[in-house]
Amino acid sequence: MSASRGKFNSRIGFILAAAGSAVGLGNIWGFPTQAAGNGGAAFVLMYLILAFCLAYPAFMAELIIGRHGQANAVESLRKVSKDGWQKKFAFIVGFGGILCAALLMSFYSIVAGWMLAFTAEPITTLAGATETSAWLTSNGNARNLIFTFIFTVLTVFIISRGVENGIERWSKRLMPALVALLVSLTIYVLTLDGAMDGLKAYLIPDFAQLFEPSLIVSALGQAFFSLSLGTSVIIIYGSYVAKNENLVTLGASVTLIDVLIAFLAGLLIIPAMYVAAAQGVEIFDANGALISGDTLVLTVLPALFDGMGGVGVLVGFAFFALMSIASLTSSISMLEAPVSYTVERFGIGRNKATMVIGSLIFATSCLVIFNFSTLFGFVIALTTQYGQPIIGMLCCIFVGWIWHRSSLLEELKLGNDRVENQLFWKIWPWYTKLVCPVAIALVFLHSL
Repeated sequence: MSASRGKFNSRIGFILAAAGSAVGLGNIWGFPTQAAGNGGAAFVLMYLILAFCLAYPAFMAELIIGRHGQANAVESLRKVSKDGWQKKFAFIVGFGGILCAALLMSFYSIVAGWMLAFTAEPITTLAGATETSAWLTSNGNARNLIFTFIFTVLTVFIISRGVENGIERWSKRLMPALVALLVSLTIYVLTLDGAMDGLKAYLIPDFAQLFEPSLIVSALGQAFFSLSLGTSVIIIYGSYVAKNENLVTLGASVTLIDVLIAFLAGLLIIPAMYVAAAQGVEIFDANGALISGDTLVLTVLPALFDGMGGVGVLVGFAFFALMSIASLTSSISMLEAPVSYTVERFGIGRNKATMVIGSLIFATSCLVIFNFSTLFGFVIALTTQYGQPIIGMLCCIFVGWIWHRSSLLEELKLGNDRVENQLFWKIWPWYTKLVCPVAIALVFLHSL
């Protein structure tokens, strides 16, 4: 690996960085919201099935491509390619993932800005600045622009520091804090009146809803979104992994951490919804549909915190601090995807590339803010429900149909010389080659 590219200095550094990329608003905001709006436990069950059966094999495909290529997503895919048409296909897939990451960050920064604003609100409340508190919790363009900008600047700062001093160092700091806050808040919420009703809705599935087309598509998109698949992010992170690392155990560790934290987030958010309902907050409409799905955590939970009295101010601060940390661990990976390509393709310095790409993404966020009702939901659906699964499927095709099986095995053996005799190698290659692309395609056909 070229010294100029940077690398993860430790195994735990990669695991926390990749898990941080996976563990973000997709888990703590998106997963509970999707679960609440798509049958509760039925969605959770389908998510778990698809996360392990489709998302994990795709995650391994992207990770191995990146470690083999030791370059940005486009170049890593090209190194797997053999002739002209394959290299053109590699550019389409790699650059498509980079665009998907940039579009993701454009709406993600807006939502993360909301989290920062709601984190600041308890502080202004304690200070007696009631007008400022009201402004922080209002959905105005000025507030959205300011806090989207602040969040983008934070992300740019970390990425400009590079792999070791930026991504790895901050992931090691932020991830333990995120887990500690999540567990503490979950334990507290489960002690409140109404929490057990939420727990039943979250853990006892209605099997009649399990094969609803909209539920399956949402669960698939959520599985790919929460693991950062289809955005070139895992390819990039894989390129920073040392050649002597065991990719099979690394990939399994990240997937398990991601799924566990998504599940824990549901244990917090869904019971919290029912606690709020017990306090008189409306969650579902007369037809049983979820009210304000996109802004669930900004409507239901603040009402819950308000009903707690003085302790609610502290709990609210802790919760939205948790959301802000989760946002940051993911946004740094989204920005790294286009930055790494720009640095390596055009020879631009990392600081300059980060500033330019960050500015372009912020400009896109501004466009979404000023056309919120039209663009916000559209960008989310375009990237998470369609773009990420399709690009993830194409990466599986690269590994299964374009990359020679013997070369693939040699790459895996660099970190695990016994992998050829293990269950992973006996199942994963053909599974990635045949089952994953066909299953993802069938899910989309089923949704039409």
